[in-house]
Amino acid sequence: MIQASLQHFCNRIVAKGAINRDDVNELSRELLPDGLICREEADMLLGLDRAVAAADPAFADFLTAAVVDFAVWGERPTGRILAETARWLAASLACGRGPTALGARIAQEVVREAQSTDPVLVAFALAINACRHEAAEDRASLALAA
Repeated sequence: MIQASLQHFCNRIVAKGAINRDDVNELSRELLPDGLICREEADMLLGLDRAVAAADPAFADFLTAAVVDFAVWGERPTGRILAETARWLAASLACGRGPTALGARIAQEVVREAQSTDPVLVAFALAINACRHEAAEDRASLALAA
């Protein structure tokens, strides 16, 4: 169950349209000092990533570490990403539209950290990586053509 204070925090950040370092400090020190405790909290913060136009880099670092810690070491069995967790995480990161840059980073870090990972999440992370490389190559080709 999501804490009301976390919900209020997210509402405030969405209304503001940005998350700064002080907000990240509040999130990590006051609201989630022990990290994420449920998937709903992770989903809410992943949604916050999509909802704000500007975020301090500390938010990406915090959210990546929090989701990796929760998914890899907080879910059971520890150290392993089983099929059900892989499906939840891929769906939450993609949110029907594909992951944000931060979502892609999180997927790759979870795969890297886990001792074993269900193929669903591995394929998701590899597909993201391939798309990002193709987009970078397209941008490079356009720049050379100009």
